[in-house]
Amino acid sequence: MYRSIVIAVALFNKGATSRGLIEKANKLIDPDGSITLVHVLDEVPAYLATIVAREQLLEHRKALREQMESLAAVAKAKTVDIEIRGGRASEEIIACAGDCNADLIMVASHKPDMSNYFIGSTASRVVRHSPVSVLVAR
Repeated sequence: MYRSIVIAVALFNKGATSRGLIEKANKLIDPDGSITLVHVLDEVPAYLATIVAREQLLEHRKALREQMESLAAVAKAKTVDIEIRGGRASEEIIACAGDCNADLIMVASHKPDMSNYFIGSTASRVVRHSPVSVLVAR
């Protein structure tokens, strides 16, 4: 049993993949454990930040939080936290695990496309650089 699990949440398919990860985590978490759902936004380049209204960005974050809260309702841990971070996904997922003292990171993987062969996927970077165990689900 794990006492702290970080789940990398992807919301592109209405959270279906992430929901599956949460259900797996429910079986692996200690009864007094915690689950942290983390979603990482790409940083908005400076040249776009001046064009995109701050209100739009805030509304986008609000919508993301609502989606993550509905996913959090599926988690059966004693504590469920939600984090929305900005930056490079693999780095932020690992940093979140460090901040939460996690002993497991769960991340979904997908069928690789051509770009994954050249730069690698987020899941592969997390596996290579994580100091804690990583469960990769297809």
